[in-house]
Amino acid sequence: MARVTVEDCLEHVDNRFALVMLAVKRVRQIKKGATPLVRSRNKEAVTSLREIAVNRVNFIDDPLADYRESKF
Repeated sequence: MARVTVEDCLEHVDNRFALVMLAVKRVRQIKKGATPLVRSRNKEAVTSLREIAVNRVNFIDDPLADYRESKF
């Protein structure tokens, strides 16, 4: 995939807001050491969008996920 577009990602995510939230969560996971699910020489943000575009990552309905990840 030469270029990732928002339209590629929106095929797998409901709306742009959800896309941003999913991409940010995935970037944080990759920065903490998670293995990328696609080959990419790009930075974490582009890698996360590539993963979303090929439907390798998606939301899991876990109401406490944000609470567990918080630093408070």
